[in-house]
Amino acid sequence: MTRLSTLPWELLRRELEKDKSSELLSDILKQTCLSSLCRKHPPSSKYRRLFLRELIKMQECVSLEPLDELYEGLAVVLIDQERPDCYKTYLLPGGEAVTLMESVALVSQGTTGLVTWDAALYLAEWALDHQELFTCRSVLELGSGAGLTGMVVCHACSPSRYVFSDLHASVLQRLRANVELNGLVKGGGVAGGEEDGGGAKGGGVVSVEELDWESVSEERLREIGANTVIAADVVYDPNIISCLVKLLSRILRCPSAGGLPRVLICSSVRNPDTYNCFKRQLEEAGIGYDVIGGAGKQVFPYNRVSSIEMIQLTLHKE
Repeated sequence: MTRLSTLPWELLRRELEKDKSSELLSDILKQTCLSSLCRKHPPSSKYRRLFLRELIKMQECVSLEPLDELYEGLAVVLIDQERPDCYKTYLLPGGEAVTLMESVALVSQGTTGLVTWDAALYLAEWALDHQELFTCRSVLELGSGAGLTGMVVCHACSPSRYVFSDLHASVLQRLRANVELNGLVKGGGVAGGEEDGGGAKGGGVVSVEELDWESVSEERLREIGANTVIAADVVYDPNIISCLVKLLSRILRCPSAGGLPRVLICSSVRNPDTYNCFKRQLEEAGIGYDVIGGAGKQVFPYNRVSSIEMIQLTLHKE
């Protein structure tokens, strides 16, 4: 799903002026608002309304013959009641689509975990560029939120196992629904734990688990046996940094079948003081970090001007 402001409106205007036909607008409608995907999993009413109005503005700007489908589509959206949740669809390079149910509001039901944040998109792009770190490996994701990064990894990278995790009840409920929506559950069940595992590309097991950073046991971490541990946008609250660092320290010392896990943390740096506090506590816990560059290819739409950093964690030699 692309932000309206980033769509190539000026290019469209030039093409319409050159062609002087409504055929291009008709084709755009068929591939967007009138597509089977949009009908089945519609974006928010507000998004569709603004999109159609922009197309109408373009049509009027170049004095084209009015296209009935545009006005009919807008009339339908105008009477459509705005809902607190909507679908967002993200297209993968191979043509597959990841569709998520997300909250329209950034904060909903007392949590920010019901929407996809930029760091999750950044990490998903990076995973597509570095599939070898996920293929045939057991992956644990901390603070999965709406689940975008994990869905991309499961669809494209063939992990042997993928564990989505979070703590907030509403987020876990939404995660399970999104896992099922994207066909990662076998037999129509709901992925609620190991016994309910679904299937990633290549047959990997997928599960959604409640994971309390403070109380998760060493035994449970060993059972998960993660070769790769990832997290996006979990460094935003100074009050949880200490708890997060203690968990990361335990994970880094918890060997799997392939040795110690590779741990990657991707963060939108909104408050430098909070992020520097996180790095300082990592050092105090004997954890080093290396900054990793982003993906080479742009796949998903997000604010690339914002400050996003990904780091790989390692234990200092004792």
